[in-house]
Amino acid sequence: MRGDTFNVLQALAEIGEDAWFRIGDKDFATHMLRSEVMRRGGTLTEATAELCKRFRVTARVLPMTDDCVRTRFTTEKGELSFQDYFVRQRLKPRLHGIDFAGMASARRSSEVSAALGEADLVIIGPSNPLISIAPILALTRDLLVRERTVAITPIVRGAALKGPTVEMMRALGPAPNPVEVARLYRDVAGTFVLDEKDRDLTGAIEELGYRTLVCDTVMRDGGIELALAVLGHV
Repeated sequence: MRGDTFNVLQALAEIGEDAWFRIGDKDFATHMLRSEVMRRGGTLTEATAELCKRFRVTARVLPMTDDCVRTRFTTEKGELSFQDYFVRQRLKPRLHGIDFAGMASARRSSEVSAALGEADLVIIGPSNPLISIAPILALTRDLLVRERTVAITPIVRGAALKGPTVEMMRALGPAPNPVEVARLYRDVAGTFVLDEKDRDLTGAIEELGYRTLVCDTVMRDGGIELALAVLGHV
């Protein structure tokens, strides 16, 4: 958060706690409120709604589940949590695999089921397909209709705009390119949005059974061009 301070973390370090996970005071406040709502018996969905209300977020934000699902990375240094691997280890240990602990018993929330069932259009955003999108699809895949689901490439000219998507795909096998991302989604999405810089990949993606949209996917204008391209052709 812009202008955040780190007084709580500094105080923890001063009294001997291992304060490697750098979250600010305002972040601590949101964690405390969420934990308190859940301590009183509220669900994660209810806690998220309360935070949106407090921050005046008008979009409806829904966690995929109210159950506990945690990302675990199998590395050359053993199994690491998401925060440990990303922040403490800075993604340096060689990655061997990704697991989602608790997924086998997790169930999507009724709110998510209703939202997807009523949706005219579902957009799979340009996030990391291995750690951000995969767990959501694990719980919602059966609700997605290809004809009304659009996936947006997270990779442009061999690079991810944010995060280690390319590095993770390279470590675990799929080639880090839009075609391989499209291959991961072809059972749930019927349209794939490709960046204009990768226009030459249109044929390869259409061979997977997609309808392809080509536009500037980099949201310099707040996503207006991308939104118009998707909404205007679906």
